Amino acid sequence: MTSEGLVEQLGLLGVFIAGAIPWLEAITVIPVGILFGLNPTLTFLFAIAGNVLTVVLFACLSSRILTWGARRRELKHGTQAPDPRGERARKIFDRYGIFGMAILGPLVIGTQFAAAVAVSFGVSPFKSSVLVSMGAALLGMVAGGITLGIIAL
Repeated sequence: MTSEGLVEQLGLLGVFIAGAIPWLEAITVIPVGILFGLNPTLTFLFAIAGNVLTVVLFACLSSRILTWGARRRELKHGTQAPDPRGERARKIFDRYGIFGMAILGPLVIGTQFAAAVAVSFGVSPFKSSVLVSMGAALLGMVAGGITLGIIAL
């Protein structure tokens, strides 16, 4: 294996890990990976794979995650302080439903939390995971396409 191949593999591993980190969304990681010279298709696939992994985990563990967040806010503020991201998520969900949450959620509250919140609003974990992951993939393709377009200039 050449040193270039090793560097690309390590870069793709980094893209996978970064795509899995909440708030460091695939739509951010994809352009960065492309700008670092990684293969755009592989960068997209690895970033989305990392993101999907944590989206599914958050959807399946949504009640525990949301309870943990509420307890954390209570300890920090001494009372049941409202979560501003949760309020934004509720507004998006009430206005646009799960499809709006799938597209706007990654931009407003992050893919993982969009999936968890959708489940807390009554969407099945499977449906939430699939739709939010598809939204992330769509936004990732747009971000990657814009990055490639700018590079081509």
